[in-house]
Amino acid sequence: MSRFVDRVTIHVAAGNGGHGCASVHREKFKPLGGPDGGNGGNGGSVRLVVDPQVHTLLDFHFHPHAKGSNGKPGAGDNRDGATGDDLVLKVPDGTVVLDERGTILADLVGEGTTFEAAQGGRGGLGNASLASKARKAPGFALLGEEGQQRSLVLELKSVADVGLVGFPSAGKSSLVSVLSAAKPKIADYPFTTLVPNLGVVQTAGDVFTIADVPGLIPGASTGRGLGLEFLRHLERCAVLAHVVDCATLEPGRDPISDIDALEAELAAYRPALDADHGLGDLASRPRVVILNKLDVPDAAELADLIEPELAERGWPVFRISAVAHEGLRELSFALARMVREYREAQPPKTPRRAVIRPKAVDDAGFTIETDPDNEGGFIVRGTRPERWIAQTQFDNDEAVGYLADRLNRLGVEDELVRRGAEPGAPVTIGAVTFDWEPSTPMGDDVPVTGRGTDIRLDRSDRVGAAERKQARRLRRGLPDEDGGERDLP
Repeated sequence: MSRFVDRVTIHVAAGNGGHGCASVHREKFKPLGGPDGGNGGNGGSVRLVVDPQVHTLLDFHFHPHAKGSNGKPGAGDNRDGATGDDLVLKVPDGTVVLDERGTILADLVGEGTTFEAAQGGRGGLGNASLASKARKAPGFALLGEEGQQRSLVLELKSVADVGLVGFPSAGKSSLVSVLSAAKPKIADYPFTTLVPNLGVVQTAGDVFTIADVPGLIPGASTGRGLGLEFLRHLERCAVLAHVVDCATLEPGRDPISDIDALEAELAAYRPALDADHGLGDLASRPRVVILNKLDVPDAAELADLIEPELAERGWPVFRISAVAHEGLRELSFALARMVREYREAQPPKTPRRAVIRPKAVDDAGFTIETDPDNEGGFIVRGTRPERWIAQTQFDNDEAVGYLADRLNRLGVEDELVRRGAEPGAPVTIGAVTFDWEPSTPMGDDVPVTGRGTDIRLDRSDRVGAAERKQARRLRRGLPDEDGGERDLP
């Protein structure tokens, strides 16, 4: 038995980037021919793409987890790792993507519309890409970044021009079946229809879609019955049509009270997409009233009584019989005209363009705040510092020294000094907490040591590091730290 699913939660994870390679070129008579480690490949992203052949979110209901492929690591001889393949998830037209807090991230309408659900991690640089004047043969490489992971909510909102609303067993499914080629389930008991039925109606010069929205009863806008599950399928409809059962035998019901009850529910429902699509709330959409089941004699008499009152409200009224196929031609032409007029009245849609916002002149690229969990500690936040931390091999002293140089160039050390950080203060960046050592000399003047080592990380050489810093200041013509000038020995 087929199953209709229009709301699911999925968990997507992009592929991780491949690690860079630390390699040295070797050949006969050239034991140290320079670094030749290749870069790691980027991880594959996870993308949602609208496919007109997909009509439900059922696949995601049974398979809510999706992961892109990882990038391959780099290799020697300047061979870069392969990029991971993107994972493409096909979704039906009209899918809305929300985050866990309910914020709309994307509204996927139209074949081929794409949304990047999770971005793949960047591949790490190999030591060939890290070589510089100060580090001619780096003994380290950068690690690949982890791919983005997130949980998303997918909601399907039918893309229909005309929405049929009415009490259960009013004949909505029968009307869809006779106006279009759709064949929904039809029976003589309430709530036969448990899923929205979509059909395409063709007239002499127009084509429009019509949807049967089930489960609308008093209290639907507050979650009673199936209302909240399917009211969202009316959000994109240009015209709403009340289908009224004029032959109902239920006591206490009449067509006017049925329409008023559903109008109250439509007015209470607030579509989430109105602001983006300019459709307005459901109460402002064009209306039409369809008096159904007029093949029953008593129904025709009731229609004669209520039609004048409905006409006073300014709504077009049509008398039909879905079973006897009476009045359908006039109804289909009228609906096509209303849809066409509504489309023409809407402002032209402007294509969405990428907005490029330049970085502010005072944007340092990071922020520093006090760590509430560590006395005297600080937390550094920023895209680049956190990415650099994730890319560093902390078991390689040379890689740690390279990280210190990057943070220093970014201005992290100067800002920590300005914030009053003391030597040994715990500083947290990303998932790593370390004891801060101020005034670490940068790489240009650091003596070259063995591959994978950094003299600055040798605690026994602190005095030598201070002397090198002092000598560096004097070479630049700056006063020494005591405020005086002195000659170099």
